[in-house]
Amino acid sequence: MTATRAELADALAVHIGAPPLTEAEIESILELAGVAAHGTGDRTSAPLASYLAGIAAADSSDRAASLAEIRRVAAEIAPPPPAP
Repeated sequence: MTATRAELADALAVHIGAPPLTEAEIESILELAGVAAHGTGDRTSAPLASYLAGIAAADSSDRAASLAEIRRVAAEIAPPPPAP
């Protein structure tokens, strides 16, 4: 059986003893990954930015707000290329 994205995220959260991701957090992380990958032109930027955002969000009382702030900063540092 193949685990879904939600099943994987929930199982990993249980494994590390963290609260499960909310839908807002999931969307924010995915948007951050897109900003990082497209803004740099390098897909490997996405997991690196996501990892750093996770470190920042872990100590935050509002994980969704922390993730949104990291996404905003990432977009300032590496804006997406202009549309053709």
